[in-house]
Amino acid sequence: MKFCKRYEEYMQGQQKKLPGVGIKKLKKILKTCSRDCRSRKGLNEAFGLRKCSDQCPVCDGSFFPSLLNGMTEVVGCFNERAQQLLKLHLATGFRKYFFWFKGKFPGKETVLVQEGKDLVIYALINAIAIRKILKKYDKIHYSRQGQLFKSQAQSKHMEILQSPWLCELMAFHINLREGKNKSMKKPSAFFDGCSLTFKDDKPSLTCEPFDSIKLDIDLTCSICLETVFDPVSLTCGHIFCYMCACSSASVTIVDGLKAANSKAKCPLCRVGRVYQDAVRLEELNILLGRSCKGYWEQRLQTERAERVKQIKEHWDSQCRAFVGV
Repeated sequence: MKFCKRYEEYMQGQQKKLPGVGIKKLKKILKTCSRDCRSRKGLNEAFGLRKCSDQCPVCDGSFFPSLLNGMTEVVGCFNERAQQLLKLHLATGFRKYFFWFKGKFPGKETVLVQEGKDLVIYALINAIAIRKILKKYDKIHYSRQGQLFKSQAQSKHMEILQSPWLCELMAFHINLREGKNKSMKKPSAFFDGCSLTFKDDKPSLTCEPFDSIKLDIDLTCSICLETVFDPVSLTCGHIFCYMCACSSASVTIVDGLKAANSKAKCPLCRVGRVYQDAVRLEELNILLGRSCKGYWEQRLQTERAERVKQIKEHWDSQCRAFVGV
């Protein structure tokens, strides 16, 4: 079965109406572009061109805006639902029962597991759809336009595979499978290939579910070059230790990442405006804390001392400023 048909059947088969990238509509736009190219064949051949020109009113005016809108809706829907599910899982005591009562999930973790599985499939199948439609676009247009669009999508944080909530869902399933629920049945065969692996003592989160999509998330902080501690994902998708991220943004842990200058850039990709909406990866923090106990205890003591030092310096500066007034 061709992917386009498979994708349409998947989207139509959802119990809840979910946004998609509209691959059928996008293919029609590309067909229109292709026809226009043939009508301009003589002009293109005169300039030695086999594809449509660098500037195309059909692609620039319809294709990319439609694709970007679809990606925006897909990422927004995925992030919102994943955040709600993980908030429910991490809640404790009365707060957890309140969420159960307020939400639409029955009070069973197996339902959470199924919801998480469905969300990951939704994210991956839309990522494949985006990859395939851009590949089809490259056959008609110059690929550099596709690269420009990918850069624009990355700067607007519309790459669904870079969503921090995808990383959190993977850690969520490993925690259920290997953590406090060892006695329960394995959550889902879909996540058999999802695991925390170590190579030369460097951890990574891997998952290879289907159709050549492979997720391999490096969990080494590129600032301190150690396993990420109290991990935080910037909106560009790169993961750092929380204190390292604060340092790179030139803010203290007292102020937090929300106080970062909007012009501050990610140390890796140099994309700006990535700190204010950074996400603390709580499920990943639980997973790494359980899997790297010796390192975690040592790092916890070091971080605690540094936090106390920064808090003391902060209050000392506040007192000096008050006395100066």
